[in-house]
Amino acid sequence: MIDFELVDLARGLVRDRFPHLRAAWLGGSFVSETATPTSDLDLTVLLPGPPAPYRESLRYEGYPVEVFVQTEQSLSHFCDKGLETRRPTMIRLVGESIILADHDGTGASWQRRCLDWLRTGPEPLSQAEVDARRYRITDLLDDLRGAQDQDRIGMIGSGLLESSADLLLSGSKRWVGGGKALVTELERMDKETGSRWLDDLLGATRSAWTGDPGPIAKVSEQILDQFGGPLFEGFRAEARIPTAYS
Repeated sequence: MIDFELVDLARGLVRDRFPHLRAAWLGGSFVSETATPTSDLDLTVLLPGPPAPYRESLRYEGYPVEVFVQTEQSLSHFCDKGLETRRPTMIRLVGESIILADHDGTGASWQRRCLDWLRTGPEPLSQAEVDARRYRITDLLDDLRGAQDQDRIGMIGSGLLESSADLLLSGSKRWVGGGKALVTELERMDKETGSRWLDDLLGATRSAWTGDPGPIAKVSEQILDQFGGPLFEGFRAEARIPTAYS
């Protein structure tokens, strides 16, 4: 249940610190109702111009707060970056939010725009992108087969968790993430499709850290098989060298 006292606190913060704001949104775990005792308030504030853009961590009336202060140009940049990388951090912070202030309509319009992106999903992977992910997982599986000690098996297993989940999600035209955001995206997929990928991947990775490579190898191979199987021979990736070094 959303804590509306915290919503009022967030509204007071943006009113006190940003008197010339255009819009502000409260997003993150307090809105998705996944907050823990150590969670901070995630605020995005839209200003007409400088001193934005910047990010600031602070405490307000005892609560930890992360403030992402944007202009329309910088907000567009970070949303475009999220679309490109399939990691919609800023898009979720604005789209899945409570509007705290909206002085010129941009609060509602940006929220609608971000929600549309979230519902549509990212662009499908190109074949080259699929192949690069297949190669990465194949390479990790080869490393896993040769690993002799528990620590290396655990580390490779963690790499397979992230790489396999990335292929599974992005290859299914879904959003991806890192750390706890990856768990959230897998949870969303499992809830919507009735799958058990999160439990399978996490359980297999735990086994890897005990020195048992079998479960994570099996789950990773199952995901690989959905997208063409292992890839090593014949894989080629063109190098892109910055102009300054060419």
